[in-house]
Amino acid sequence: MLSVSPQSLQDPTQFSFEQSHTNVSKLLLSATRSRTLPKGLQLHAHIIKSGLQNIPLISHYLINFYSKTQLPIDSQQVFEGSHIKSSTTWSSIISSFAQNELPVLALQYFKRMIENGVRPDDHIFPSATKASAILSSCDIGRSVHCLALKTGYDIDVFVGSSVVDMYSKCGKIEDARKLFDEMPMKNVVSWSGMIYGYAQLGENEEALWLFKQALFENLDVNDFTFTSVICVCGNTTLLGLGKQLHGLCVKLSFDSSSFIGSSLISMYSKCGMIEIAYRVFDDIRIRNLGMWNAMLLACAQHTHTNKVFNLFKEMESSGMTPNFITFLVTLYACSHSGLVEKGKYYFNLMKQYGIEPGDQHYASMVDILARANKVQEALAIIKEMPMLPTKCIWGALLTGCRLHGNTELAAYAADKVFELGPVSSGIHFKSKDIYKKLEELEVEMEKVGYVADTSYVLREVGDEEKNMAIRYHSERLAIAFALITFQDKRPIRIMKNLRICGDCHTAIKFMSKCCERVIIVRDNNRFHRFEDGKCTTPSTVSNEEWWEETDKKFQAWPRTAGPPVVMNPISRQNFIVKSRAES
Repeated sequence: MLSVSPQSLQDPTQFSFEQSHTNVSKLLLSATRSRTLPKGLQLHAHIIKSGLQNIPLISHYLINFYSKTQLPIDSQQVFEGSHIKSSTTWSSIISSFAQNELPVLALQYFKRMIENGVRPDDHIFPSATKASAILSSCDIGRSVHCLALKTGYDIDVFVGSSVVDMYSKCGKIEDARKLFDEMPMKNVVSWSGMIYGYAQLGENEEALWLFKQALFENLDVNDFTFTSVICVCGNTTLLGLGKQLHGLCVKLSFDSSSFIGSSLISMYSKCGMIEIAYRVFDDIRIRNLGMWNAMLLACAQHTHTNKVFNLFKEMESSGMTPNFITFLVTLYACSHSGLVEKGKYYFNLMKQYGIEPGDQHYASMVDILARANKVQEALAIIKEMPMLPTKCIWGALLTGCRLHGNTELAAYAADKVFELGPVSSGIHFKSKDIYKKLEELEVEMEKVGYVADTSYVLREVGDEEKNMAIRYHSERLAIAFALITFQDKRPIRIMKNLRICGDCHTAIKFMSKCCERVIIVRDNNRFHRFEDGKCTTPSTVSNEEWWEETDKKFQAWPRTAGPPVVMNPISRQNFIVKSRAES
C-alpha cells in the first residue's frame, strides 16, 4: 500500500506541479482504500498549502475520501470551497450524501446541479435514485426516472438497475418488474433489487425463483442478494434451503459479511435453531450494529433473557453505540420475562445515549408494567408521554388489564382503542363484511359439490353448533377477509399456527375454484397451494391427529380468554393475512 512520504509533504518544491498533483492523487486514493483518517487529514493540509485544492480532480478525491470515512459534512465543506465544480465534483458530493444516509441533502444538491446547468450522467442518476429509495419517495424517484428517460440514460445498465432497486424499495413491484423485464442488460443491482422487492412484499416464491434464475445465468451475486434470499428462508422457515445458502456463502467467502451474518442469525432463530445463530454470531468478528441487534432479538425471542443483558454489555464494551432498535429489543426481553426494574433501567438509559423514546418504547414500557399488574403506574406513563398515545400503547394496557381482571380500566382502555378508529387485525372492524362474504362463498361452493365434514368439530356440541363452528375456522375467515380487501387476482397467503383440518382443506379447494384465486396456506406442518380446485400438498392429517393437537391447544388456552370453540374472525394468534395493500 502507498504511504505518505514525509519528505514529499515537507518539500513539495522537489516535484513539478504535475508530479505533485499525481503523487497527491495516488496518496489520497490509498488513504481512501485503507480508510486511514489521520493520513487523509495530513494530505488535506498539504493540498491546501500547495494550492492544489482548486483542481477539480483533487476535490473529487477529497470528497470521496471523506465520504468513505463517513464524514459527509467534511465532504460538503470541500465541495463548497471548490471554485471549479465539474460534473465529477457534483457526482462525488451527491454520492457522499446518498451513501451516508443523507438523502434530503443528496436530492437538494441534485436539484442545485441541474439549476447550474450541469447534466446528470450514469454516475449521478444512481445516487439520486438511491436517495429516493432511502426516503421511500416513489414520486421523487419517478421524476428522476423520467429525467433519465429524457436524457437517454434509461438504457444504461447502472441507471436502469438503480431505478429497479428504487421502485422495489418503494413497494412499486409492478413498475420494478416491468422495467427489469425490458432491460437489455442486467447486473447484480437489478437482480438484487427485484429479489429484495419480492421478499419485502412476502412474494417469497417469486423471490426464490428469481434467485435461482440469477444463479442459472452465472450472475456474480453479492452479499445483499444473499441477505434478501436468506431472509425469505427465515420468513418461511425453510431451514434446509437456508442451510444450503449458508454453505454457498461460505464457499463464496461471503460468510464474514456482517449483513449476511444478520440475516443468518434471524433465519436460524426463526427456524428454532438458536444454537446455530450463536455460532454464526461468534464466527464473525467484525460486527455492525444490525448484527448485534439481530442476535439480541434472537435471544429475546427464545427467552434467553440474561444473554440479552450480557450481549448489551458486550456491545457497549466493544465501542458499538446502541440505537432505538437495540433498546426496543431489550425492553421486549424485559416484558416477556416480567422484569420491571430492568425495564425501567434500560428505558432510562436511552436518554444517556441521546435517544428520545418513541411510541414503540413507551408501548413496551406500558406492557412491562401492565403485565406485572402495575396498571396504575402504566396509566401514569401514558398520561405523561410527550406524544399522543397510539393504538399499540392502549392495547398494551388493555392486555394487562385483561390478564389481571381489571374490568373497569380495561373498558376505559378499550374505548380509547376504538376512538382511534380501525386498528389491527385483532379488532373486528370488518366482521360483518367478512361473515357476509363467507356466506356468499359457501353458497357458491355448495352449488359445485361441497359438503361439510363436521367430524372435525368439538364432539360435545350439537349438530347445528357443529355446522356453525366448522364454517368459521380461522383460515376461512382469513380468506374471506382477503377477498373483500384485495379485489385483484393476486395470490392470497395465510399463515396458521395449527394444522389445517381435513374439512378446511377440502373447502379451500372449492374456494380457490369459485373465486378463481391462488390460495397458499402454511400451517405448522407444511405449505398448501390451492389453485383451480386442486392442492399440490394433499392433506394427510387424520381426525385423531388433528383432535390430539387441538386438545393440547385447548388445554393451554388462557381461561380468561374463554374456550376456542369459535375462532375470532381475524385473530392474530391464529393467522396472518400475508397479502398487502399497495403502499
